Amino acid sequence: MIIVFGSINIDLVARVGVLPRAGETVAGPGYEVIPGGKGANQALAARRAGAEVALVGAVGRDGFAEPALSLLGGAGIDLAGVAPVDAPTGVAFIAVDPAGQNQIVVAAGANAAVRAAALDRLAPAPRDTLLMQWEVPEAEILAAARWARARDLRVMLNRAPAGPVSADLAALLDIVVVNEHEVLALGAGLGVTGEPDAVAAELSARHGLAVAVTLGAEGAVCWADGIRHESPAYPVEVVDTTAAGDTFCGALAAALDRRRGLETAIEFAAAAGSLACARPGAQTSIPELAAIEAAAAILAEQRNPPHRRTTP
Repeated sequence: MIIVFGSINIDLVARVGVLPRAGETVAGPGYEVIPGGKGANQALAARRAGAEVALVGAVGRDGFAEPALSLLGGAGIDLAGVAPVDAPTGVAFIAVDPAGQNQIVVAAGANAAVRAAALDRLAPAPRDTLLMQWEVPEAEILAAARWARARDLRVMLNRAPAGPVSADLAALLDIVVVNEHEVLALGAGLGVTGEPDAVAAELSARHGLAVAVTLGAEGAVCWADGIRHESPAYPVEVVDTTAAGDTFCGALAAALDRRRGLETAIEFAAAAGSLACARPGAQTSIPELAAIEAAAAILAEQRNPPHRRTTP
């Protein structure tokens, strides 16, 4: 099982001809209201990738709460750990350009009220996974990691948005997932600088972590136990990159939960993240298991092509 401890939002998405610069206003033809939030997105990604999932988070007592949870309940995710609180449901304001690149502003709202104590209602098995992100309070992330470590769970953190983690938290983690910009911020906070790949390798060696770095169109790499695992991206026509990172995280957690090896799990996650770029929106773009498996099989064949038979 995967326990996701994290944020739940409504995404207000506007498509624009060009992303605005500082002080600039740009116009778009309209907007969409789409369920999102890094915690909710990763929970749905893990569920669609084949895992049993429970989500612990918070929503407001407002009109955004029901649509924010609409796809999660229908997918069979355990939502008993989602608390209604006296704060507005979190909102992300997202601008997306024709190339699928985005700018995002997140208003935390109810996500600031998420508490690690809510995890106590769960009864996980050893080696289940706790998956976290950085859109809920830092003190609660640390408390959740301690809760998980005391129960022999795998502890996985997506350090996004970018920033450092404390040495205390790093010592509790098994896996950290970052993009090529976030890994530099993570490294700087722990006294490691350099190019993204070198920083990932050093962080892995110093802290005994698996450090996975997503590289957009270049795929992903992961350093663990001195070994560099890598996977290319699965080729798609990019429409919207909003959910790519969250889909990668959820799919990686699901693959590891199914006891796949790290190399295969990174490939599976890279395939899932790529497929999420081919459709608009956050949760609406997250692929199902069959599509991920098909794309991952193609990536695996590229890595280990079958021997060609020759006719005598």
